[in-house]
Amino acid sequence: MVEARELTYQYAGRVEPTLGGLTLRIARGEIFGLLGPSGSGKSTLLNVLTGRLKRYTGTVNVLGWEAAAAGPGFYERIGVGFESPGFYERFTALDNLRHFRRLYSSSATDPERLLRELGLAESAQLKAEQLSKGMRMRLGVCRALLGDPQLLLLDEPTSGLDPKSEERLRQVLEGRRAAGMTIVLTTHNMKAAVQLCDRIGFLVDGRMQLIDTPQAVMQRYGERILRVEHAESEDGACQVERFALDGIGANARFQQLLQSGRIMAMHTEEATLEQVFGSIAGRVIQ
Repeated sequence: MVEARELTYQYAGRVEPTLGGLTLRIARGEIFGLLGPSGSGKSTLLNVLTGRLKRYTGTVNVLGWEAAAAGPGFYERIGVGFESPGFYERFTALDNLRHFRRLYSSSATDPERLLRELGLAESAQLKAEQLSKGMRMRLGVCRALLGDPQLLLLDEPTSGLDPKSEERLRQVLEGRRAAGMTIVLTTHNMKAAVQLCDRIGFLVDGRMQLIDTPQAVMQRYGERILRVEHAESEDGACQVERFALDGIGANARFQQLLQSGRIMAMHTEEATLEQVFGSIAGRVIQ
């Protein structure tokens, strides 16, 4: 479905390549999440996969096409949603989708159905300029789904979404995956990555540092923590300290707290993707 081998891309005037020797394979019917800090190369990779950036080295096979040489048939089979989607601002949400629907030679999905799926039915007659950021993001996903693509590429699709809208988006994407659609998304939303993605890739400084399922990543690279709440002094003020579970029996400070009789509560904190990324990239995704 998507396969890149030794993909390198360097912008003109840059000393270092934005993507350096990247190898990646994404299967049909998979939701794959690209994680990484700003400037790590996520958007560049999406632009290569869509054929917008052609002067790369290595090979990039997408739906059977070499991305740099993809023709019109290729664009009939992919859908793309950007973090800051552009619309005809004086058109309504529905009219925007009707307009973009005409660009497809094959039958396209009913725009009104897509608006209902993404919770925008009541906003169908609002002009694009009246839509909030979250509504524009959802409308962008609607537009990307118009052609019922084989491959859907989304840049930060949960940006600006409230929890209810985020859950609706998750259901829509899971439904498309069940129907065989392949989905590649970038995100800083670690909760969404865990809930949505079959596999995730950590992209740091243009290089893929790690690819695996979210659960495997957290189990392998995360650190389980014991949170200890204890009375700081006789006045009962609560203080919180955290200890790595590995080797905790030999931790002198923890033993001191156990013997003090001041512990009020203890519980474990499971590893998180933020924690894992912090250890891999040396910074935490905010």
